[in-house]
Amino acid sequence: MVQRRWPWWAAHSPVARQWRAGGDYRRRVTETTGWRDLGFARVDTARAARTGDPEVIFGQGKTPEQTVELLRALHDAHPRRAVLATRLDPAAQAAVGTAFGGRVRIDELAGCATLGPLPEPVGTVTVVAAGTSDRAVAAEAAATVRAFGATAQVVTDVGVAGIHRLFAVRDELEQADCLVVVAGMEGALPSVVGGLTGVPLVAVPTSVGYGASLGGIAALLAMLNSCAPGVVVVNIDNGFGAGVHAARVARQSRSRSADAASAAGNRQAPNGRPQ
Repeated sequence: MVQRRWPWWAAHSPVARQWRAGGDYRRRVTETTGWRDLGFARVDTARAARTGDPEVIFGQGKTPEQTVELLRALHDAHPRRAVLATRLDPAAQAAVGTAFGGRVRIDELAGCATLGPLPEPVGTVTVVAAGTSDRAVAAEAAATVRAFGATAQVVTDVGVAGIHRLFAVRDELEQADCLVVVAGMEGALPSVVGGLTGVPLVAVPTSVGYGASLGGIAALLAMLNSCAPGVVVVNIDNGFGAGVHAARVARQSRSRSADAASAAGNRQAPNGRPQ
């Protein structure tokens, strides 16, 4: 537990004594303030109330034991909603699987784990990967989309070197509420997709490529300079960020479409009959 430095005038107060004693008092205080102190981390238990989605664990740089404890704390705070951990190495995946058994879903390719029931999906996101080398980032995006309450469909290996493969799935692109387009190398695919469809699109540059790709910087700059209007770009290899954006766009789009259809159905003509 993190040691708190109390002001001299409060160091011996009843509140300070109860806090140092730990246990139920400390947990009640932190949970009513919207966070829970685990010592090595302060879990944001109020994020779902503010944004509609719980806090997500970024597993990179954390020990497997810390990842397990964070997942448990977030699940305790949101027992009816899946909580997500990303960037889990094999050791962390094994620890999570041992701790939670059949209750946890582990996606080894994505390096992600979800604990708790997935939300009922609203809207559809299609994740498009330029090559099979981009699949891990695409899988992270898809896992995130599902945890954030939308349906995820994945289309793989439709890069611009064989652009006829992309034309064959054009109908799938048009039917989505939002697109995530993942590409490394020269990063051209989002511009092509953005020129074929008006579906909202978020592009993800990956670190895949030879020397002059500069670990994804070439793809990032190409996407930022896209001549196709409406291409939104996230950081290199950030499938998670793209998935969150796309899921929220899909949810909002589908929800508002349903509201508009309901309002149109309830609208009545002057004679009292539905228009």
